[in-house]
Amino acid sequence: MANEKRDFDDFLEKLRRHRDLMVEELHKVIIGQDAVIEQILAAIFTRGHCLLVGVPGLAKTLIVSTIAEILDVKFKRIQFTPDLMPSDITGTNVLDETDTGRREFRFVQGPVFTNILLADEINRTPPKTQAALLQSMQEREVTVGQTTYPLPEPFFVIATQNPIEQEGTYPLPEAQLDRFMFNIKVDYPSLEEEERILAITSFSDRPPVRKVLTAKAIVYLQRQINQVEASPLVISYVARLVRATRPSDGSAPKFVKELVDWGAGPRAGQFLISGAKAVAALDGRPAVTLDDIRKVAIPVLRHRISTNFQAQAEGFSPEDIISRLLEEIPEPVIPKYE
Repeated sequence: MANEKRDFDDFLEKLRRHRDLMVEELHKVIIGQDAVIEQILAAIFTRGHCLLVGVPGLAKTLIVSTIAEILDVKFKRIQFTPDLMPSDITGTNVLDETDTGRREFRFVQGPVFTNILLADEINRTPPKTQAALLQSMQEREVTVGQTTYPLPEPFFVIATQNPIEQEGTYPLPEAQLDRFMFNIKVDYPSLEEEERILAITSFSDRPPVRKVLTAKAIVYLQRQINQVEASPLVISYVARLVRATRPSDGSAPKFVKELVDWGAGPRAGQFLISGAKAVAALDGRPAVTLDDIRKVAIPVLRHRISTNFQAQAEGFSPEDIISRLLEEIPEPVIPKYE
């Protein structure tokens, strides 16, 4: 038992060093955006998908492509447009004629057969095409005709969405939004960061980055991170927090009943715990703390809470609701033994 603990502690220390190295390589290309980078890495190491929301020009695509380069995995990008068809994502059967003159169908893989798929402006394509990603995101496989094809491991979808221009867009249905582990807000850089961005991009080419991991190593790390401990007290806190977002639940605070139409489901609790495990592991710690849960609460919950008209009229966003819940939901009391 002691040897297993020592081995796991050694693994966590190596993972922390790898995290530091990955962040160092990323910052050769990306200025700032520390929270965005941390959340994407946490999702990757827990097999989660991310939705990046930010105005154009904030290097969302560059962040994802650079992470793929550092992790040494296959990367493909799809620009979602109104005329994109499901087969343009998943692939299609084509009729081939062999040397003997016999005709047979052959499956041509779509861009979804990769390790990291960047779905750029996912809300610009109709629901039928958006839904083509649902099976890929949940079961990590694709069914075309009568045949189901497994996707390579690891597999992640990182989608982007423009929050300001909504003309000609198709909002993601709640079922698909719920498949994303994190809804990550990509914000403007600070003045100092913007000056550094302008200085670097004006006078030099993009510097090369080193490869830190491999696809096989990522799959191994995903399995190991599951061993990070989430105590019964942490689980109790997560359950209370998630249930407090539901206006129909008896434990929900009065402001939730007044301002929220519907709250988060059980999948939110699963993602809170797995996201917090990744945060703890990447920091070299063997157990989840309540601070880890609070750290991932907003990106996990913000797309799982629907505010009503009263909230919108009073200027309350889902982030405001979550922040207030984090202040009001009491920490579990550790039982005392006499």
